Amino acid sequence: MKQWNKIFKKSGKVFTKVQKDMPKIIKLFKKHNVKRVLDLGCGSGRHTVYLVKRGFNVYGLDIAKEGIKIAKDWFKKENLKAHFKIGDIYKKLPYKDNFFDAIISIQTLHHGRIGEIRKLIKEMERILKPKGLIFVTVSRKGSKKKIPKEKLWKIKFIAPRTFVPLSHDEKGLVHYWFNKKLLRKEFKHFKIYDIWADFEGRYYCLFGELK
Repeated sequence: MKQWNKIFKKSGKVFTKVQKDMPKIIKLFKKHNVKRVLDLGCGSGRHTVYLVKRGFNVYGLDIAKEGIKIAKDWFKKENLKAHFKIGDIYKKLPYKDNFFDAIISIQTLHHGRIGEIRKLIKEMERILKPKGLIFVTVSRKGSKKKIPKEKLWKIKFIAPRTFVPLSHDEKGLVHYWFNKKLLRKEFKHFKIYDIWADFEGRYYCLFGELK
């Protein structure tokens, strides 16, 4: 939490552009009559804003107090409404069973050890309605393009497929590397419609429906 607060204090909104597949995801949400959406790990609110402006009832949860503050200020300036909470995504999520029609989680879910991630997925299953939808992006090993040397992280492995960067803004933050097989295993209670690589091959995107 301290690290994310430092990042938001230093850089403000940090991320402002929405994930490039969001227009497609919005169409799918509308096709499935989605109304209430959770932005899990909402940060400073880029996707929360995007969803609200397209007519969804959106809830945002993030561990970083500074990120939530920026998001609330952003919403106030644009006269928009959403439901924000500060909370640890790897603990019991502060929502009722069968509450959401859909959950999005962009570049968030992989910031934990696999045991924590598994607990989070169970919580996502709990708060989703039957046949609720998910769109998540997670870290993966490899890149389609060669990354400039100055952008490369020095990393330290702390468990299988689990590491912390030793430099850059995300220094000390846990990362877990997924592959397609692991995604299908961990999201076994979902009907997975598609898994694809994004952002120079550094992330996997998953779109699915709770069975």
